[in-house]
Amino acid sequence: MTTASPIDILARAASLPRLVTAVAHPCDGVSLAAALAARDRGLIEPILVGPAEKIRVAAEAVGLDLTGLPIDDTAHSHAAAARAVELVHRAEAAAIMKGSLHTDELLAEVVAKDTGLRTARRISHVFVMQIPGRERLLLVTDAAVNIDPTLEDKADIVQNAIDLAVTLGIDSPRVAILSAVETVTSKLRSTLDAAALCKMADRGQISGGLLDGPLAFDNAVSAEAARTKGIESPVAGRADILVTPDLESGNILVKQLEYFSGASAGGIVLGARVPIILSSRSDPPASRLLSCGVAVIMAHAQRVIES
Repeated sequence: MTTASPIDILARAASLPRLVTAVAHPCDGVSLAAALAARDRGLIEPILVGPAEKIRVAAEAVGLDLTGLPIDDTAHSHAAAARAVELVHRAEAAAIMKGSLHTDELLAEVVAKDTGLRTARRISHVFVMQIPGRERLLLVTDAAVNIDPTLEDKADIVQNAIDLAVTLGIDSPRVAILSAVETVTSKLRSTLDAAALCKMADRGQISGGLLDGPLAFDNAVSAEAARTKGIESPVAGRADILVTPDLESGNILVKQLEYFSGASAGGIVLGARVPIILSSRSDPPASRLLSCGVAVIMAHAQRVIES
């Protein structure tokens, strides 16, 4: 089994053609700095989509030089989100990057019934995490898009994460379906969903990864904890992907790893026609670069498959 490290991701992405990326409403210094840093690392070619004057004022305030960067002037953030999606439809951009607008505002345009970027797969979010002391990447899903996913939603969430892991170089990724306990009980819906997802994998409804669950967090990431509880599984203690019961638990888990463990987390939305780079305003530069690197690799893999 091969694994992917964060350094490998950035090096691999920089070796690929730059990804033309519509940056939706980059009207603050943080968003602009992230786009320019990714450009300077050879990852993306940004198109700044938003109110041109606001973008220029924001750049001047933090001393950024926008010379040579295309600015697609729009009236406001909603128009910027719609225009970013339109640029993808016109084949003028191959990814979208969130700027200084609300996530809901951007994703509303991505999932719009007639004009969006939907596919047959439900969209979901994955955090690709670099954790100090851990050699391999850890993927956590879904902590940003699906609030209280149904079983059918979770099947797509799991498949999206597996497909991404494989694209990043993790063969047959180990998928831990998380709950508070390791046994199936009708009192916890997450344990029933975990059992059903594992059976769906047995029947070929989910493919490409090794699933086990329900597993508590300790048993998913610690081989010693799994042994102590007598859990024998190819996934327990060695998970590559953690599937959380809902958005709240996933969001709390990711932020704990970031703030208590010093982890970097690259955020990406899957299930749309192109990668959606989704960063929080509080994300450090390393996380934003990791997000862009993942998007470049994803987009390149999609082009190879389509050709």
